[in-house]
Amino acid sequence: MDKKSLMIIQEFQNFTSWVINLNKVEKELWSVPISEGKWTTSEIIAHIMNWDNYLLSEIIPAVKDGMAMTFPDFNEFNQMASDYAQSGISQTSLIKETIQKRDLLTKELLNMPVEVLTRHTNANGVASCPHTGEPYSLIYIIKEFIDHDRHHQNQIIQFLEGK
Repeated sequence: MDKKSLMIIQEFQNFTSWVINLNKVEKELWSVPISEGKWTTSEIIAHIMNWDNYLLSEIIPAVKDGMAMTFPDFNEFNQMASDYAQSGISQTSLIKETIQKRDLLTKELLNMPVEVLTRHTNANGVASCPHTGEPYSLIYIIKEFIDHDRHHQNQIIQFLEGK
């Protein structure tokens, strides 16, 4: 594995260190929307875990087989995560499940040949990121998910600091 890809995957894995700390969040705050019209902390964590699961079950197998990446309708997909968070799953269980899913995903990524991680592919029929112009690859998508994680981490941190 090349150093750059390894560093990206390790950074992706570091999310679990932060998630562990969410066990300290008071149960009352766990299920309160972070602001009006927004999700709760539990829904955000379920959302991140749901995407990790999708990467594991759909994106990685497609990329390994030399196929393009296909992402689902975001609204419907994200609603499934919200429903799961509201299904009665405990804070401890959701955190544990999220960490296990990220660990499994990270191990899978670390075991992939660099040629597969960096091979150019399409995402929903698009060859390059419209924002950066960079060609899509699995490792590029992982970098995007790191940014996605950070966005949600910051939302949760700001919410908790305000309480």
